[in-house]
Amino acid sequence: MTHIIGQHRPQRVGRSTSIVLKVRYTHLHRPGRANKETNAIEAEYIRAKMSSGECQTRNVNDDSDDKSDAPPPLDSEDIALLKSYGLGPYSVPIKEIEDEIKRHQQTVKDLIGIKESDTGLSQPSQWDLVGDKQMMQEEAPLQVARCTKIIAGETEGGGRENGVGRGGGGASAAGGGRDNNNPSATLAGNKYVINVKQIAKFVVGLGEKVAPTDIEEGMRVGVDRAKYSIQIPLPPKIDPTVSLMTVEDKPDVTYDDVGGAKDAMEKLREVLETPLLHPERFVALGIEPPKGVLLYGPPGTGKTLAARAVANRTDACFIRVIGSELVQKYVGEGARMVRELFTMARSKRACIIFFDEVDAIGGARSGGDDNGSDNEVQRTMLQIVTELDGFDARGNIKVLMATNRPDTLDPALLRPGRLDRKVEFGLPDLEGRGHILKIHSKRMNCDRDIRFELIARLCPSTTGAELHSVCTEAGMFAIRARRKSVSEKDFLDSVNKVVKGYKKFSSTPKYMVYN
Repeated sequence: MTHIIGQHRPQRVGRSTSIVLKVRYTHLHRPGRANKETNAIEAEYIRAKMSSGECQTRNVNDDSDDKSDAPPPLDSEDIALLKSYGLGPYSVPIKEIEDEIKRHQQTVKDLIGIKESDTGLSQPSQWDLVGDKQMMQEEAPLQVARCTKIIAGETEGGGRENGVGRGGGGASAAGGGRDNNNPSATLAGNKYVINVKQIAKFVVGLGEKVAPTDIEEGMRVGVDRAKYSIQIPLPPKIDPTVSLMTVEDKPDVTYDDVGGAKDAMEKLREVLETPLLHPERFVALGIEPPKGVLLYGPPGTGKTLAARAVANRTDACFIRVIGSELVQKYVGEGARMVRELFTMARSKRACIIFFDEVDAIGGARSGGDDNGSDNEVQRTMLQIVTELDGFDARGNIKVLMATNRPDTLDPALLRPGRLDRKVEFGLPDLEGRGHILKIHSKRMNCDRDIRFELIARLCPSTTGAELHSVCTEAGMFAIRARRKSVSEKDFLDSVNKVVKGYKKFSSTPKYMVYN
């Protein structure tokens, strides 16, 4: 390997002597020889300067001889070295293989007739215009319309019957018999009046993939944009707000987590579970199972918790509606949401609708209100009353309603046939309070010698929500004392704080006065 390491500029020694020093390493793997030659040249240069008596310093501005001298040209070995710099041992074979692959690819393209273009299209000889047009027609977007009326048309069997009847009576009777036994042939000649919104009304036929029995009057359908023929039946239009009321994930609450309401839970399970799991019992007796249940009681007694347990237990579709959600700004919006809610429920095999805080929309009607502020709420309530027991069959729909003000509900909503059973979730007794405390302390790290019966005796006339607050405050006392378990003293302190200290905030006395 040849490298030019350095070049000493020519120095003027006297007036006629000039020594040019050029050091060039021709073989880097032999450093000993280069060092000896360099040392000899430097020693000769120093002796010549000292013999002439000149100063050993150099004039920087004296560069007349430097411009005249040019660097030596590169030979063939230097050029080959520069070309091979940075290349690995297999760089050349790899480059040859890549060139060969490119040649084979070009050969394959030439043989199959593929030609690259800027648009990415193949050659016109390979275009399938008919197939592409058919594919575009099949995948064309459809337009939503509504089938307003079905016009019965003459069938082919009827035409044959009339023609053959003029020629002979025996064939006529045979043809008529075939048509009566084949109702699908009767529907084949029907025409359908559709209403495309903001365009016009059309009388159209059916597409190839739709059966006549799939289309009914008042149904939403999808029609093509060319001939407006019906291509697909569509489900009823449901507001997304109503669709989101369906409970998809089952709650993690079971019947064992509802304490202090044993009798109420038995009555609730009789109405909801028995008709769904054993409907033959009601058929054998010839009675209809109750379809509406009203859950009422003081706040915090487990009404909503019982509904969550029902949603976990049953496999039916569970829809949860809060009463305030049905109160809308514009006239008729709340009633429309109720209609769509029951329409969606009828499409299910079995469905349970739970109206929480129904007193927001089910209040009694008063005739002395002249300003009409509650008219929209009354319309929504009347729509619920109509859906519960009106002209249309309710289907396999169970209705649950929960409220803590049953005295404010409208009598038309409470009558049998709409709400057949009223279940009261009252204040738990001594045994129920002890059960509720054990349920809430089950997940807590407590001492073993805690007397929950004694704590339950110290909490008279309390609801399940207040007992839950007692357990939570006991845990807070343990955290404040930096202990890892809850003692009985923590529960006694929490009873004094929650039951006695928060007594003025309890809503149970007000409920007892109203009811």
